[in-house]
Amino acid sequence: MDLFNVNGLPLHALLVHVVVVLVPVTALCVLLAAAWPTARRRLGILIALMGLVLIGLVPLTMAAGQWLKERVFRTPLIETHADLGNALWPWSLALGLLGIGTWLWYFLADRRARSEPQQSEPQASEPQQSEAPRSGGRRAVAIILVLLAIGIGGMATYQTVLIGESGSRAIWEGLFTENPR
Repeated sequence: MDLFNVNGLPLHALLVHVVVVLVPVTALCVLLAAAWPTARRRLGILIALMGLVLIGLVPLTMAAGQWLKERVFRTPLIETHADLGNALWPWSLALGLLGIGTWLWYFLADRRARSEPQQSEPQASEPQQSEAPRSGGRRAVAIILVLLAIGIGGMATYQTVLIGESGSRAIWEGLFTENPR
């Protein structure tokens, strides 16, 4: 039994479609969760799960692609596609970890906020400086998460588009005509 062959079809051809959808959807969900509290509550643990799936799925897709590469004619287009495909791993790993980290940060922050006693009105004798750094620190982390989501998610999506375009060229270039026969 061959792991990378499903009913006569290369597994890479099936997995690549999941990756092409999952990378930009994960990037968008991580950005929404980092920037928008309502989206964060609705997405919940889903962004962490998407990150985990991405971390596992991209190397599997790459291994299936390597298996397929060893069974097709070597062309410059195939080589370009394989090189671009290898460059996705660091971006998808970073995006997956960012999804997990974003969920974990807000999960722990929300848990901490719920466990802290709520003060109805500040006392005149109590200094209020301790709350400002904590709030400022949370805001700084939120801004960093949004910037990371834009950068990492954008690059992972861009790399995915480049890979998909090169893969479609490697498969289809020279095999069809603009004019129907």
